[in-house]
Amino acid sequence: MDAEGRAGASLRRIAIIPAFNEEGTVGRVIREIRQTHPEFAILVVDDGSKDRTAVIGAEHGARVARLPFNLGIGGAVQTGYKFALENGFDIAVQVDGDGQHDPGQLDVLVAPLIAGEADMVIGSRFTGARMYRASHSRRLGIRLFATVISMVVRHHFTDTTSGFRAVNRHGIRLFATEYPHDYPEVEAILMAARQRLRLVEVPVSMRPRERGRSSINAPRSFYYLVKVMLAIFIGLFRKNVVPREDQ
Repeated sequence: MDAEGRAGASLRRIAIIPAFNEEGTVGRVIREIRQTHPEFAILVVDDGSKDRTAVIGAEHGARVARLPFNLGIGGAVQTGYKFALENGFDIAVQVDGDGQHDPGQLDVLVAPLIAGEADMVIGSRFTGARMYRASHSRRLGIRLFATVISMVVRHHFTDTTSGFRAVNRHGIRLFATEYPHDYPEVEAILMAARQRLRLVEVPVSMRPRERGRSSINAPRSFYYLVKVMLAIFIGLFRKNVVPREDQ
């Protein structure tokens, strides 16, 4: 093993699984992480579920943080980052509890972090050989967000709404301190860029949702578009309040 490999092996890693009523899939997600990447600790953040999500998470050997009521994806993910920061983890990855993310691709996400090439890695569904097939309206929205963010941060992105992403200690510290709520994926990229974190995209594949349905339905899609575009505009004028540890 070379020096980079030895350094990477010593890094403490955690998979954060935000989950709301995912009793049908969260167990399989945990099993797949255990089978493919046993070096990862696993935290299920039960976001006020009404089903057995928390119980199943614990039965499968994951640590479980139970929120007393539903905070939304932003609050659940920030809870995971707070746990990662307080417990000294070096790398944190976000893995959805619905089974759409493939835990077998965690190496692809963390490789740029281990190599010291990035502070935050986004798994893009729209690059590589197996491109994700989204609906026409969703594809247009994703393309719009990617175009706007690419222009603002002067770095090309193809999938700013992907929730399959990884960060190092700089990203953990930032997102534990401050994290956008409601629909945070796009805003989190802008926040990271403004904090001068190095961002890269890597190609990943997305699996079909097995159970439930997306929270971004047709009636909410216009609200989502307006809200995120407004948040991007406001974010341009916010002060950087979370200095990096090496500053």
